[in-house]
Amino acid sequence: MFDRYMICADTVRNLTRGGKVVGFEFGARIAYYRGLGLSMVEDLAVTLDGEKIPRECVRFTVGDKIFSLDQMETEYEARWEFGEIATVSVLKENGLSPGEHTLELTEQLRVSYMPFPIQGRDRKTIVASA
Repeated sequence: MFDRYMICADTVRNLTRGGKVVGFEFGARIAYYRGLGLSMVEDLAVTLDGEKIPRECVRFTVGDKIFSLDQMETEYEARWEFGEIATVSVLKENGLSPGEHTLELTEQLRVSYMPFPIQGRDRKTIVASA
């Protein structure tokens, strides 16, 4: 429904810890017209330049709380509200190399009144700086 707004391309940046680049992160919006509890976000699949990022390398931050995708499955209090920009972090050695990349995000959401999960998918060309 709101697929083209999912990836916030102007927020993509390398993730540094202890002076070392350990991955990259970007802002993401929910592809649904309402907020959902995190346990209803069944999957966040990230693909970079055609390569699917392993699920265990993806982290999700909403508010001031960081979750692995497995932790989100049983998170019943935190919510991702419509319009809220959450942070998707990807643990990837050396992060993004300088230049142009294709970033894809697929969200699989469980909505209470739908008999099947809904999917949102966004693809953006992003440019990483040196």
